[in-house]
Amino acid sequence: MSLLHHDAGRDAFAVASHFRDDFYTCLRAHGDELFELTDALLCAEGPVRTPVDLTLLAEHRRGHGALYAALNEGRIDADGLRRTLAALPQPKAADDRLVLAVDVTNWLRPDAECSPDRLFCQTFGRGRDQHLMIPGWPYSFVAALESGRTSWCQLLDGVRLGPADDVAEVTARQVRRVVGDLVAGGRWREGDPDILVVFDAGYDAPRMAYLLRNLPVEVLGRMRSDRVMRRPTPTQLEQLEYAEAYPRGGRPPKHGKEFRFGKPETWGEPNAATVQVTDRYGTARAMAWDRIHPRLTTRSAWIDHDGELPIIEGTLLRLQVDRLPGGGDPLPLWLWSSTTAMTGADIDLRWQVFLRRFDLEHTFRMIKQTLGWTRPKLRTPEAADRWTWLIIVAHTQLRLARPLAEDVRRPWERPMKPNRLTPARVRRGFRNLRPALPCPARAPKPSRPGPGRPLGSKNQRPATHYDVGKTVRRPETISERDRIRP
Repeated sequence: MSLLHHDAGRDAFAVASHFRDDFYTCLRAHGDELFELTDALLCAEGPVRTPVDLTLLAEHRRGHGALYAALNEGRIDADGLRRTLAALPQPKAADDRLVLAVDVTNWLRPDAECSPDRLFCQTFGRGRDQHLMIPGWPYSFVAALESGRTSWCQLLDGVRLGPADDVAEVTARQVRRVVGDLVAGGRWREGDPDILVVFDAGYDAPRMAYLLRNLPVEVLGRMRSDRVMRRPTPTQLEQLEYAEAYPRGGRPPKHGKEFRFGKPETWGEPNAATVQVTDRYGTARAMAWDRIHPRLTTRSAWIDHDGELPIIEGTLLRLQVDRLPGGGDPLPLWLWSSTTAMTGADIDLRWQVFLRRFDLEHTFRMIKQTLGWTRPKLRTPEAADRWTWLIIVAHTQLRLARPLAEDVRRPWERPMKPNRLTPARVRRGFRNLRPALPCPARAPKPSRPGPGRPLGSKNQRPATHYDVGKTVRRPETISERDRIRP
């Protein structure tokens, strides 16, 4: 082992040790059990099938009753845990800037009639290319992405979406909180490049840019291929020509001509264009148009907006590749960025960063299939939130242990370099690292199990059944909005 590698490992060990102490400090009730449950998640052999199986491990010194009591009655300081996660060393993109990915994944609970706050979650690929709406708990996650092809990212926050929540507003508050913690933790300073926040097509990128205004962030989101946007606001010369054409007066136009994604004759000449040859996608051709914005109306998401509607300008990008790794049809990809006046290098950076957003899908697969995030049959959404935070902490400890772990591979698996280990392979060797890491959890006290329900007695208080779906409906017209307002 070289001296440089030894110093890097010593620093990684110190960071992992401090994080475990800080995590224990954030556990307000049933902290010892929650801490040992997280260690059992990391030391289990193979995927987690049920949480109660974790109580059989040597790392879990308490019984199964303590596990359910901690999940149902424990308390976690979520704000303190968010600040602890934001203060950790964060991965950076190629140009040394922070890149945050935001996406929603679902914890499906179709048979949990007694669990409140369930929503209809849209699922893909179940059955024969069916898109089904299944009851469950949707969670919005924010993660910091790495550069290059990898299955790693740093989860920073997870929020459950409730029946009365507006997804865009909840996500905006979530991103504001995460960015504020990153600034307070010293991970972003004055003079650094803006934090790049990447959204998928399920979010309206211009609206997210408006909700995140006055923050040091740049919004980058995918747009649907059937959108219609507007060109830049006419210049003063164009407005004078308009006044000459209409001598009787009238307000000058606020928006330019239409830009229809599906009609190339409305595009015009791009402000910038680049061509790159890649190994996975062949030739990638990108075009960009500056100051493209949507024409907003007082409907839908903007029904409650008071005053004049804003003009949210940005850069529209179109990416076309020769082939896809899976062999599918390479349809064009439309992106919108809240930054204007981009150069060719800026354009290439944006679409490459957006492709890194799919690394978050690997994390979702890992926490569901390996760590067993959606395995417990918990009744209350509060217990689901506690279990979600334990999953986030467990995944974070795997990332911090990445420089310390050795490749514990199966005989049929290929060896991997230490810096290329996947989260599942790091988890295999975490049991060997745990004895050297601090364990602030106290030893369990001897106790006697309670009597439980008398034999033969029936439950006299049946559980309440809850409806599924949204409980708040947005007004569709201005007159309906005015009637609802006090």
